[in-house]
Amino acid sequence: MQATAYTYDPESRSGQVLLDDGTPVPFDAAAFDAGGLRLLRPGQRVRIETEETEAGAGTDSGTEASAGPGTDTGAGSGRRITLVTLQTF
Repeated sequence: MQATAYTYDPESRSGQVLLDDGTPVPFDAAAFDAGGLRLLRPGQRVRIETEETEAGAGTDSGTEASAGPGTDTGAGSGRRITLVTLQTF
């Protein structure tokens, strides 16, 4: 799934991305490190992968998330970001 970098703290290597519907979703250092990036600037287009958490049903472990119209992928939906990397064309 694609998103836009919104915030990034280089000390903690965590931040937030904005989904295309404007929903902010946080990511932690593990998700940032998994993408192999060294720096992230607000406004950069990124590719993210998510997985279901215990609050969600089933798992998407290791797969790219696909969210259709009306799909709630916000922080309260039982998903967490597992990878943040630059979007390449």
